[in-house]
Amino acid sequence: MSGMMKKMALKKLKTLKPDELIQYSKEYNIPISGQQANDIVSYIKKTKLDPFKEADRMKMFKKLAQITDLPTAQKGQKLFVKMIKEYGVESWFE
Repeated sequence: MSGMMKKMALKKLKTLKPDELIQYSKEYNIPISGQQANDIVSYIKKTKLDPFKEADRMKMFKKLAQITDLPTAQKGQKLFVKMIKEYGVESWFE
């Protein structure tokens, strides 16, 4: 994967705002509360985990399950897999 594309994706993640996350959650039918959105965004901003690496991604989804609940984290994980397939970027992820 292009280093530039990875940097752009990581920058978008690190600059995500709670209201944007809530908007995405509504768009993709994965409801979260305002507090959960704040907690998720805070976690994303402070973590050094790399979502492009499978082990780090799994840690992130486990944390998502702690912040929300297991069904919500599972929906998020399914959406993630669906989107990387739709955009044809499977090779970007280890």
